[in-house]
Amino acid sequence: QLQLVESGGGLVQPGGSLRLSCAASGFGFRYYDLQWYRQALGKERELVATITPTDVTNYADSVKGRFTISRDNLRNTVYLQMSSLKPEDTAVYLCSVLLSRGRAWGQGTQVTVSS
Repeated sequence: QLQLVESGGGLVQPGGSLRLSCAASGFGFRYYDLQWYRQALGKERELVATITPTDVTNYADSVKGRFTISRDNLRNTVYLQMSSLKPEDTAVYLCSVLLSRGRAWGQGTQVTVSS
């Protein structure tokens, strides 16, 4: 059974850091591109970062230089290291994978950046 389980969200002050984790199971983790998306209240879901099976990464312009996506194929886990956080980074963060049978999503983890 496919599962994506995010953790690591919380409340952080502007300029702070958080590391999100997404533990995956039920598919061939090491062979797929993995993504982090985010969705702020009242806004559309936004692609934040992608990592390929060969560790090639891509980022939204809004997070470039501040966020780092990485993966651990032994632990079937993808990470999102976020630094220099801004209030506009406040959102639910979701990990995702596109499989032949469709796109799968985790339940999301809330990140709130506020003083």
